[in-house]
Amino acid sequence: DISDVGLKYHLELVLEDILDNDSTFNCTAEVLYHLGNKNLAPDVQFTIDRELKNTDEADNIFYNRIKSLEKELVAENIPDSHGNVPPEMEPIHLLAWAASGYVIWQNSNENTDFQLAQIKHVKQVKRSDEYLEFDYVILLHEMMSQEIIPWQMTVLWHPQHGVQVTQDTRQPKHEPE
Repeated sequence: DISDVGLKYHLELVLEDILDNDSTFNCTAEVLYHLGNKNLAPDVQFTIDRELKNTDEADNIFYNRIKSLEKELVAENIPDSHGNVPPEMEPIHLLAWAASGYVIWQNSNENTDFQLAQIKHVKQVKRSDEYLEFDYVILLHEMMSQEIIPWQMTVLWHPQHGVQVTQDTRQPKHEPE
């Protein structure tokens, strides 16, 4: 408890590399949740004990595949109701996972535990520059309340420049179909 500032947590974690399920690594982190200001994202400082797997080759293959499509990519329900992600949609799923991490970080407090549950809808947006742009509607599972929260996010990505969430908005809840 840091007086008049917030609550700081010191964490030691063992993380699993999602691209190499047999690979784990140690992570230490400090997370500061600010007092009073619900619109201020927590401060996060972290270190990991090794380099992450290089994804340049897979990133470039995905980038070139999407750039060469004649029509913009559109997809729904990733993963499907059985938890399956088609292999050709795995990069779209990983991109949503990375981008949703930003949304989760920006909207977290000590009483939330968001997890990406599903990409409800994704549509590629045509651009004239080198970036790929996707409009996602994702479902975030808030583990504490068990709510499923729809969230819209616009994501820019380029293999040399990384992921950027340019816009995100919590959406009104819809009744299950």
